[in-house]
Amino acid sequence: WGQASRGEAPAADFVMRTKAGKSVFESYCGDCHSIQEGKNKSGPSLFAVVGRQSAAIAGFDYSESMRGASVTWTAEMLDTFLTNPKGMVAKTKMRFNGLANEKSRANLLAYLAEQK
Repeated sequence: WGQASRGEAPAADFVMRTKAGKSVFESYCGDCHSIQEGKNKSGPSLFAVVGRQSAAIAGFDYSESMRGASVTWTAEMLDTFLTNPKGMVAKTKMRFNGLANEKSRANLLAYLAEQK
């Protein structure tokens, strides 16, 4: 019992976080971004975004400031960006002002990390 419960709790927590993250994605990101590989909307696809270089999707019309950002989208960098996009990339085209709720960002990042 004890061993299995301890082993399952982190996995169950991760599943709950990714489900909650999907909800955050749909509420805040889904109008402008897709998680489908190769499907851009007004924003680039976020498929496999964790670990990707900024402005890396060929043919997408990134802002000059995003093209010059030269950032690798680690979970930590995405967290910083999602907290205050214009604070990190001043002239980004993204019209999103940021997601202040730390738990919502963590859930969103768990969800995005699974999109690969």
